[in-house]
Amino acid sequence: MTTDANGQVKKRGLKRRVARAGGMRLAKRIIKPIPVIGTAVTLGFAGHEIRKKGLRNGALHVGLDLIPVVGTIKDVIEIFTGDLIPDRDGSRS
Repeated sequence: MTTDANGQVKKRGLKRRVARAGGMRLAKRIIKPIPVIGTAVTLGFAGHEIRKKGLRNGALHVGLDLIPVVGTIKDVIEIFTGDLIPDRDGSRS
């Protein structure tokens, strides 16, 4: 919830937040196969991916994305199938 200029509480719509998050995820998947921009995006999201997937799987995910041809093929496959390297389970923090 946020407040407007009059101090009234405004609720952000759940649909809007979901659409924004989904749009960002889709944009990241579309941009990553582009060689130079994809490398910058991969390095920018490396910490997030490692925290989300764990050290070994996250480093493998980022490492594969940084290899030009392999990363492009992996990203194109992931656009249609989802993540090839699974996130870690929620039991660990």
